[in-house]
Amino acid sequence: MRHIHRRTAGFAPHLLLLPLALTSMLLLSACGPKESATNAQAAGKAPQVPVGVVVATPSQVGIVNELPGRIEASRVAQIRARSAGILQKRLFQEGADVKAGQVLFQIDPAPYEAAAQSANAALAQAQANALQAATQFERFSALIEANAVSKQDFDNAQASHLQAQAQVKAAQANVRTAQINLGYTKVTAPISGRIGQALVTEGALVGQGEATALAVVQQINPVYVNFTQSATDAFALRKAIQEGLLTTPNGKETAVHVVLEDGSIYEHPGKLLFTDLSVDASTGQVTLRAEVPNPDGLLLPGLYARIRLEQAQVANAIALPQQAVTRTEQGDTVTVISPEGKAEQRKVQIRHAEGNRWLVDSGLQAGEQVMVDGFQKLQMLPPGTPVKAVPWQAPGTSEAAAAPAAAQQ
Repeated sequence: MRHIHRRTAGFAPHLLLLPLALTSMLLLSACGPKESATNAQAAGKAPQVPVGVVVATPSQVGIVNELPGRIEASRVAQIRARSAGILQKRLFQEGADVKAGQVLFQIDPAPYEAAAQSANAALAQAQANALQAATQFERFSALIEANAVSKQDFDNAQASHLQAQAQVKAAQANVRTAQINLGYTKVTAPISGRIGQALVTEGALVGQGEATALAVVQQINPVYVNFTQSATDAFALRKAIQEGLLTTPNGKETAVHVVLEDGSIYEHPGKLLFTDLSVDASTGQVTLRAEVPNPDGLLLPGLYARIRLEQAQVANAIALPQQAVTRTEQGDTVTVISPEGKAEQRKVQIRHAEGNRWLVDSGLQAGEQVMVDGFQKLQMLPPGTPVKAVPWQAPGTSEAAAAPAAAQQ
């Protein structure tokens, strides 16, 4: 037992040195990175914060306005009974497309057929009388030269001849009138378009005392879009164009785009037809009208829609996303990123909004980088933190759209 105790006492110093060595290694490893980070911050090598930017690029920007409007049929025809009688047949399907001249209703033609026959008989009688009067006039014309008849008899024969000719013409007019009235018993479509519901049914007495409404035909290809604009805005646009601040859209027809109720853009653009010369005194609005193709019949009369049209253009304008501009009572400002990575507040003059962009009048130079994204990052960091300009990409756009901005940096 004494021998064993001596061996244990001789080995104990080595066991005590091992924990000390491990502790020293842990302390060295823990102190190394902290000292390195402290040295890096002291040397001014703080990492740059990436922020999204766009390059200020002057270009010709169109002023597009979005205005409220309603769809209207380009042609509307009310089908009415022009002959009085009992409606016998409806010869169309409600809601179908009809052609001009197509028979839609049949009114009882019997009374008008009889009137036409009577008119034809009266014409035949007038023609017979005219033939007799013409024969007698020719005979008296030969006798008067030989003084075989009196002057009075000759004048009477000539008057009878002229009167008989007039009666023939009156009878012919009566025949024509009877034929027209008979034709009115077949009610036809005056225009091509889509017909609505029938307003009367078979067996109804129509046209008695007034032209009874039977149906309505509307032409919906193309359609009209009537929309309004504030008279103040319209006047400001015209004044700016006259002063040379704005230009007209290159002398081309103004393209009109219909924005449907669900926010989608109708695939067929239209053209502006006219702007009304008068202002509605009750609303202060000016009415405009556009013509829009409607081959599929998607746009229906009475449908509410919003209209987008380019009414003028701005030359050498800088357009910025709206989130890049801070608007306060003190003025409008943007954040410009210098080539050295410094953020600088800059006052700018805003012309107006164009969609989701602001048009800048002054305060920016071509090629400057304007910050659009990353404001919250900078608010959480000390002032003067260096930044790195990264091409900003609008939500929903492809990466290729940001390539031009990256190439200019």
